[in-house]
Amino acid sequence: MANEMLGYIERDSFIHRLTGATKLIVFILWSTATMLSYDTRLLVVLLVFSIILFSVSKIKLKEIAIVLGFILFFLLLNNITIFIFDPNQGSKIYGSETMLMGTWWRYHVTAEQLFYQFNITLKYIAVIPPALLFLLTTQPSEFAASLNKIGVSYRLSYAVSIAFRYIPEVQRDFKTISQAQQARGIDISRNEKIVKRVKNVIAIIVPLIFSTLERIETISNVMDMRGFGQHKKRTWYVGRNFKVADIIAIAVCGVLVGVTLWLFTVNDGRFYNPFQ
Repeated sequence: MANEMLGYIERDSFIHRLTGATKLIVFILWSTATMLSYDTRLLVVLLVFSIILFSVSKIKLKEIAIVLGFILFFLLLNNITIFIFDPNQGSKIYGSETMLMGTWWRYHVTAEQLFYQFNITLKYIAVIPPALLFLLTTQPSEFAASLNKIGVSYRLSYAVSIAFRYIPEVQRDFKTISQAQQARGIDISRNEKIVKRVKNVIAIIVPLIFSTLERIETISNVMDMRGFGQHKKRTWYVGRNFKVADIIAIAVCGVLVGVTLWLFTVNDGRFYNPFQ
């Protein structure tokens, strides 16, 4: 089931042993460094570190193959859309135009545009592994306890924990309902025309929505009956304290953000320009 669910996958790794709050802070700092900078050198370094972290986590690619497929598809779609709507964005940014292919209407391929979209691709690929690791290596209850420990309200922390737990539950319900509907003759494969497939998918999504609402009401009633939220504080069974590894991980990502800001002054902005 793990390879079909975007949820917690238990492993014995350095990444798993970090607290949930540490992984959240690291992810925020990592994303900040990645999104702010268009310096190719920094992005390549971040990408290499992302790959190393993913290998250290002991998460197998086949366990998230479907998710990666969707991500890569939308990344390709994003690049195509950028080129269609503004094929000269790279030339505007880097202040030059190195023609690689001839002009057709308003479209022509320049080295600057390819370099700009290459950097965008690097940014996404560099941030995807940490994002997946945050979801796949963080036990929901422990994450809620960590958030509460750093000052987040336990009500909000618990809500986040439930949301994390609910991701695989929704996927599991979708699969169950899909199989039940297919057993009744509803086909969502490529054998049907696209319009018919959309209608059949809707026939799966509608009961999924109702089952989701019913589960939300059930959980809400149970929490009310147990008096959740009546007290200002609560204890946590799986709470963990920060260790040296947590502090080092946060410090390293803080340094990365500092390097990103320093490169602003070196490059006179966010963009590293090799065409000058």
